[in-house]
Amino acid sequence: MTTAKNLTFFTPKASLGNGAILIDTGISAGFPSPADDFRETRISLDEELIKNKDATFFAKVKGQSMIDAGLDDNDLLVIDRSLEPANNKIAVCFLDGEFTVKRLRVEKNEVWLQPENPNYPIIKITEDNDFVIWGIVTNVIKKV
Repeated sequence: MTTAKNLTFFTPKASLGNGAILIDTGISAGFPSPADDFRETRISLDEELIKNKDATFFAKVKGQSMIDAGLDDNDLLVIDRSLEPANNKIAVCFLDGEFTVKRLRVEKNEVWLQPENPNYPIIKITEDNDFVIWGIVTNVIKKV
């Protein structure tokens, strides 16, 4: 575990189990369906969420700048460092000595970091910034 000011990073551990049971019919948010209509299989969240284990990290969100994208304080991000950054992707970036998570906006030769909360400013990246796109967020895990 590594802690930065805005994110806490974790690396995946080896999974020894067979995975949890998956109910393969979907769960109704309306009227209940009969219990005998489902079949169960096993699912591994590692296999579902991690495509490149050597390049995947987890980080906990700190703050509210991405709440309109569904990223809330203390949510767990799945970050893949092997993916190419692209316009509109949510990325973990190293900016001027701190990690931050924002939506990438790329036009021509310009890059902006777009928060998903109107109370936070858009950040234009310039030559004066110490800036690295560290990885792309692929999934978010929430507690309910």
